[in-house]
Amino acid sequence: MALADAQKFMFLVVFSFMFVLSMANFNYGRGPGNWNKTNCPYGNNHPNATQTSNKFNVGGSENWHYGFDYMDWARKNGPFFVNDTLVFKYDPPNPNGGFPHSVYLLPNYWSFIKCDFRRAKRIANPNQGAGEGFEFVLKKTQPYFFACGEHGGIHCNNGTMKFVVMPLKRWPY
Repeated sequence: MALADAQKFMFLVVFSFMFVLSMANFNYGRGPGNWNKTNCPYGNNHPNATQTSNKFNVGGSENWHYGFDYMDWARKNGPFFVNDTLVFKYDPPNPNGGFPHSVYLLPNYWSFIKCDFRRAKRIANPNQGAGEGFEFVLKKTQPYFFACGEHGGIHCNNGTMKFVVMPLKRWPY
């Protein structure tokens, strides 16, 4: 008897799971078939939901500078896709003062959290962000950890001049 009850319970769990899963992507307001844009705050047209690669100015109109929350920027501008381009624009070093900036690609999450630049790769020096900026193409579906590494990583250590993106594969609609 206990075996029969266990089988009934397992059937109920599997059935419930399948039902919930099938209904999770059903958008009652617009009908079925809208699975990848359901409840998108931009309606059916998320700015990144295109078949072509997009170019993003890191920080938007703020560009790449000290005191801006780039993790928040990445969260608000994602998702990012393979072959999208990130453009880092920042002021070149100023002989009258000010802090120069650079762009480093950190090798892993631990280095990102600790702002450990020992194995990081500098992908843009302090002069490369001037003018049209430095462009970095997201080539793989892997996490990319970016940070400013000037002055011993002090801009990274305060938690603002760093961010991570995980580009997704672009699927046909």
